[in-house]
Amino acid sequence: MRVTLPARSDRIAGVTAVIPCYNYGHYLPQAVESVLGQPGVDARVIIVDDCSTDDSLTVATDLASRDPRITVLAHAVNAGHIATYNDGLDAVTTEYLTLVSADDLVAPGALGRAVELMNAYPRVGMVYGQPVEFTAEPPVGDRDSRAPLTWTRWRGHEWIRIACRRGRNFILSPEVVMRTTAVRQIGGYNAALPKSGDLEYWLRTASEWEVGRVNGRVQAFYRQHGGNMHEKEYSTMAADLAHRLLAFRYLDSTELRPLVRSARRALSREAIGIAVRELETGGRREVARDLLAAAADILPSSASTRRVRRLQAMVQRGMPPSITARSAGARSILRRPVVYLRSIADRVRWRLWVHTGVS
Repeated sequence: MRVTLPARSDRIAGVTAVIPCYNYGHYLPQAVESVLGQPGVDARVIIVDDCSTDDSLTVATDLASRDPRITVLAHAVNAGHIATYNDGLDAVTTEYLTLVSADDLVAPGALGRAVELMNAYPRVGMVYGQPVEFTAEPPVGDRDSRAPLTWTRWRGHEWIRIACRRGRNFILSPEVVMRTTAVRQIGGYNAALPKSGDLEYWLRTASEWEVGRVNGRVQAFYRQHGGNMHEKEYSTMAADLAHRLLAFRYLDSTELRPLVRSARRALSREAIGIAVRELETGGRREVARDLLAAAADILPSSASTRRVRRLQAMVQRGMPPSITARSAGARSILRRPVVYLRSIADRVRWRLWVHTGVS
C-alpha cells in the first residue's frame, strides 16, 4: 500500500456515468445533474431504463432531448439489474466510466479526483472513496473537506488479500470510477451473482489491475431507503454471508485460491458474532440458529468449536439473552464490558474504513 499526495493534471478526460433505472424516474434529474455538473472532466450520461412501469422513460427522454451529453437505452422487456448494468457498460466510449444507481448521487468534484489518480497511475483500474449515506436530502457540502486530500494505491492482489482476511466488501458502488480498458478486459457483471455481483466485480478487477482510493473527500452519496436491493437486517444476514462467499469463490479459479480459506474464516466468524449479538439483545433465536447454520456451511470446522456448541445449546434450550457465548454460565453484569469493548472496536473499524478504505 502506498499513500501519496495528489498530482494535478490539466488533461480533460471523458467520463460516462451509466445510470440504470427501474421506476426511479423521480430521482433521475438529480442523479444526472450530479454527473453533468462535475468540473474538470468531459462528463456524459447513459440512462438504461429497464422497462419501468412509472414515468422513468419519459423523464429520461426529456432530459436527453435537452442535453446532447445524455443517451437513453430502453429495454422492451424487464431484463433485471445485471443485464441493465452490462448493457450500459457496453455502450460506453469514453476513457473512464462509473455506474451510479438512479437514486444515488456523485459528490461534487468526485469524478475529477478519481480521474486525476488514474491519469497519474496507468495501472490503476478502479478508484473508490468514501460514500455518505442519506435518506431524504444529501448532506450539503463536503463534510471531510478539512481532512488532507491523499491517494492510496494497492497492488491488486494486496487489496484482495485484505478483503479476504476481513470477508468484507469495502465498497458500496456509486463511489467507484473505472478505467474503460479494465472493464473491457474483465467483462461484464456476472448474472449468476445477482446479490453479490459487485463484490465479485471488484475482485475480478483487482486480480488484473491496481486499486486506488481518494482519501479525505466524500466521493458519492448513497440513498438509504426501504427499496434498496441489498438493505439487510439480522434476519437476512445469513443469506448475505452465503452470497458473499459465492463472490469470493471467484478466486478458486485463480492463483489466489488459497485466500478463499481466509474469506471463509472471516465470514464464519462474522456469522457467529452476529448470532451472539442477536442472543445478547434478546433477539429471535431462529435468527441466531440460521446464522450458526450459515457459519457451519461456510466453514464446516466451526461447528465443532466449543463456542459454537455452547451457542447452539443456548438456542435449543431457549436460554436467556444474558447468557453470552463466551461462557454458558456468565452473568449479565459480565456482558456489559464485552458489549462496550465491542462497540469501541466497531467505531475504530468504521473510522479506519472512512480514512483508509479498508478495515
